[in-house]
Amino acid sequence: MTFGHGSDRLLARASRSAAWGGAVLALAACGGGTETPGRQVDAGAERTPAVVEVVDDAGRAVRLERPARRVVSLVPSVTETVVALGAADRLVARTRYDDAPELAGLPSVGGGLDPSIESIVALEPDLVVAWNAREGRLASPLVGAGIPVYLADIQDTTGIFTTIRRFGALLGRGDAADSLAGALRDSLAAVAAGAGEGARPAVFYWMAGDPPRTAGRSTFIGEAIDIAGGTNAFGDLRARWPAVSLEAVVARDPDVVVVPVGDGLPDAEDLAATPGWRELTAVRTGRLVEIPADLFARPGPRLGAAARALREGLEAVHPAEAR
Repeated sequence: MTFGHGSDRLLARASRSAAWGGAVLALAACGGGTETPGRQVDAGAERTPAVVEVVDDAGRAVRLERPARRVVSLVPSVTETVVALGAADRLVARTRYDDAPELAGLPSVGGGLDPSIESIVALEPDLVVAWNAREGRLASPLVGAGIPVYLADIQDTTGIFTTIRRFGALLGRGDAADSLAGALRDSLAAVAAGAGEGARPAVFYWMAGDPPRTAGRSTFIGEAIDIAGGTNAFGDLRARWPAVSLEAVVARDPDVVVVPVGDGLPDAEDLAATPGWRELTAVRTGRLVEIPADLFARPGPRLGAAARALREGLEAVHPAEAR
């Protein structure tokens, strides 16, 4: 890795990371609650299939007269879950953050937190998935238009599996949901087994901002760090996405710093060139791990792949024999 540039580049690009960081804080990649599968309600012999009902992450009942056929998902991790369930053909729109090949031909309704409500209503969806943010204000005009809305707030791995089960019910893809959940569990277990035993490096997950934030232990990112063989450097904090000062990070002197990278986000070179941060032992010794933000910050079916990428990164900069 070649270090260069100056702190100006970091500050400029950090400001563009606000949307990404805000999306993570709005999370979401495990619902933070008891796993509650959907249920089918007997609607009478004359009506098939049965009515579908689940409880969303805001505790609201979401009731459909039949499994959803026209879906707008404003939450990228849930969009990925719908695709992984083999129901990409049910999606009738995408956001500007959805880049899966299966969605390339769909119209964009804008951002996940600031979509065009008029465009969504015009698509006549029978289900919209929205962030459980801004006190539900995004859902109000959609509900007022008679559109069922599922509010998502996925914070940990429990929430990921809950979401898979619920959308298996909402889409009439229960068997696919069982298979997807099983595959994800197997993937996570394989990563954990491959991480081996011995000392676990202290890992600081850096979310650029002023002040910067990190992932607490009760988040899917904190859990992925454990699965990958690391120890969350701020895992003792109760907040899910705590703000942390440079002084606090220096005092804990983590073994490894993980930097989520992507369009408009600062990278490891920026961090290494920034006064203060470049004095960290992990930065000075090159123990920086870059992780694609779109992979690691979406609490969904790709969490196993994200944990595997993190494990490989940790092994590259902090091999077991050096611990």
